[in-house]
Amino acid sequence: MCYSNALRKQRENIEKELRDQIKVKFHPKSTYKPYYHLNGFTHGNLQIIPMKDPSTIYDASWGIIPDWAMHDPENFQKKSNTLNARSESIFEKASFKDSAEDKRCLILSDGFFEPHHINRKAHPYFCYQPSTSHLEGDIFAFAGLYNETDHNTLNATILTTQANDFFMEIHNKGKRMPLVLDPHYFEDWLDPGTSSQEVNEIIAIGMTSKSFDAYPVSHDVYKRNVDTNQPYIVQPIQKDTLF
Repeated sequence: MCYSNALRKQRENIEKELRDQIKVKFHPKSTYKPYYHLNGFTHGNLQIIPMKDPSTIYDASWGIIPDWAMHDPENFQKKSNTLNARSESIFEKASFKDSAEDKRCLILSDGFFEPHHINRKAHPYFCYQPSTSHLEGDIFAFAGLYNETDHNTLNATILTTQANDFFMEIHNKGKRMPLVLDPHYFEDWLDPGTSSQEVNEIIAIGMTSKSFDAYPVSHDVYKRNVDTNQPYIVQPIQKDTLF
């Protein structure tokens, strides 16, 4: 599962860093500001690159709302957790199957938080891709799905998959991880001509081969009524990383 995200880079740096992978610009009406911690349960905005306009970065509320729930989205979100979608079943689940066909997206991140359990207690770990050129690590993209509340309002979910060896150690209870797509598959993921069989093939083999690192951070990540959108929340609480 992935219920907390970070995107700490400035707009121009995001566009520049992605240039070799996909040429994109922020939508003029985007309200994006860099953030250190976004709790998915607040349904704040992720930044996505949608199939409908793969050259533009849009804001999208975190938590997909299917067409059949549009008449009462607030009640749907109270009853249903659609922050994540299990990639193995997106063509079967009512909340995701329509978007899996023709509303796939890339969801931008430069770090996310996962629980590591010790003696049945969850300890938050910050996961990121180390970089030789960017202090805060590289930017990457989750495989995602989106829907449109209206012409200018989007909502989205992050796909998850079975954890690899690294994330099995991090997320040692749920043993899941967000599906971070290799840039090689960006174009196919956003291509309307990609069949459902090909989508499933990308899901099966598309996880990035670039390594991640992780370290423990403040338990404030799990506290209510604490402003965790602060630099300290991504700082290690001990010098050593997990491995």
